Amino acid sequence: MRYRLFIIAAACIAALTSCKEKSGRQLLPNVSGKAGEVMVVIERAQWEGNLGVAIRETLAGDTPFLSQKEPLFNLSNVPPGSFDSMFKVHRNLLLVNINPQNVSNGVVYKNNVWARPQAVVQINAADQEQALSLFTEAGPVIAEFIEQSERDRIIANAKLYEERELREPVINVTGGMLHFPSGYRCRKFTDDFVWIADEKQYTNQTVLVYKYPAEGSDVFELENIIAARNAIMQANVPGMFDGSYMTTSMALPPTTRSLRYHGRDFMETRGFWEVHGDFMGGPFVSHSFYSKDGKDIIVLEAFVYAPRYDKRQYLRQVESILYSFEWEK
Repeated sequence: MRYRLFIIAAACIAALTSCKEKSGRQLLPNVSGKAGEVMVVIERAQWEGNLGVAIRETLAGDTPFLSQKEPLFNLSNVPPGSFDSMFKVHRNLLLVNINPQNVSNGVVYKNNVWARPQAVVQINAADQEQALSLFTEAGPVIAEFIEQSERDRIIANAKLYEERELREPVINVTGGMLHFPSGYRCRKFTDDFVWIADEKQYTNQTVLVYKYPAEGSDVFELENIIAARNAIMQANVPGMFDGSYMTTSMALPPTTRSLRYHGRDFMETRGFWEVHGDFMGGPFVSHSFYSKDGKDIIVLEAFVYAPRYDKRQYLRQVESILYSFEWEK
């Protein structure tokens, strides 16, 4: 449930956070805290009660499609009485404000309140029961708001240290560009396929960009997305041994969901990849959407291979590159 994205609610969040900052905000300090951390400002009794349980189940539940259990976010708790200037600059804040004298109750989304780039969510409620109800309803949107804030930080860093020469092969295939940070290199480039990766000794973060003809009205059905993926992987992504190649693992069937981001509709697919004829594997996520002329399906895919390490942050980093896509102007 935490990964269900209500498109209208997400659009509202985008509208709320798109307002220009006042000039004084330029002097805000940089955020503190590690990537993937969320600080929850809540009274201890509420944190240990039903409200705290709901928050942990939604924000610290298992990240989907990882080979080992890893929380969606790492949570820490501080009571309101201790929430001073040291904590106010944290990167992701969830503020629980329970007060019978609150004038207006609901969930508020803000950016760059005490630091930048900062994500702040505040729940205003008259009592704990109302706070639980508000969080239960808004939990998936809160998770997505924080997730996108994490992605936006990664994208901003990628643009700051961008490998700009990698724009061209993506533009040639898709008509749009991705922003790759320093360390990524192009491994393969054809008229309809691009392979760009950051390969280190024990980790591999890869983006694949490809297209194929948009034939039929059910091109975004899961089975058709996977069939096209498997054919393209077999033709373009060989394994280490003769006759081995990447394909889609069906041990845990992939899932799809329809999303809209920055005015672009796409189908997100999540699942596991594996190598036919070998024992390699890991998580992948892809975005499938129509080309500008509607003749092709464009796919932006990110995958990770990091057998020695936790994979949540590696996947979040490379997945963020997909969200940096923009049509060439």
